[in-house]
Amino acid sequence: MTAKLLPHRLAMAEGPAFWFLNNLCIIKATTESTGGAFSMVYEISPPGHATPYHLHHVEDEAFYVLDGEFTFICDGVKSVVGPGGYIFLPRGIPHGIRVSSPEPATMLILATPGTGFVGMMQEMAEPAAARVLPEPKEPDLEKLHELCAKYQIDIIGPLPV
Repeated sequence: MTAKLLPHRLAMAEGPAFWFLNNLCIIKATTESTGGAFSMVYEISPPGHATPYHLHHVEDEAFYVLDGEFTFICDGVKSVVGPGGYIFLPRGIPHGIRVSSPEPATMLILATPGTGFVGMMQEMAEPAAARVLPEPKEPDLEKLHELCAKYQIDIIGPLPV
């Protein structure tokens, strides 16, 4: 018999906070807290930040932009998404994201089932000393490649321009 899933609520300032690839990420829900359904991360990204072009093998991702503007590149197609905008990126399709606004941008990331993205993020990140953007630093790309492989995420290369 499985344990009964209970309602789970977090206020704006609640949830574990991490510095991940020069972003501030606050975990709002995990696959465990949602009974295997999804994970959710609130992310603040600095202007110009870009992810590598990558591909998830076991999870889909949905993004809801709260502030600023992001350019999503999915299978070579660019979509600019601003406040209140939403985009769904299915597993198995290469994609990446760039902050295209001159100010920091925020979004909610919903990953289903979410174990890959959040697991990789938690292992790669460091706990945030404060809920602010970190001082920028070069990521450990070898560690990133190893963790992405562990969580069935392929890094294809830099984000296309």
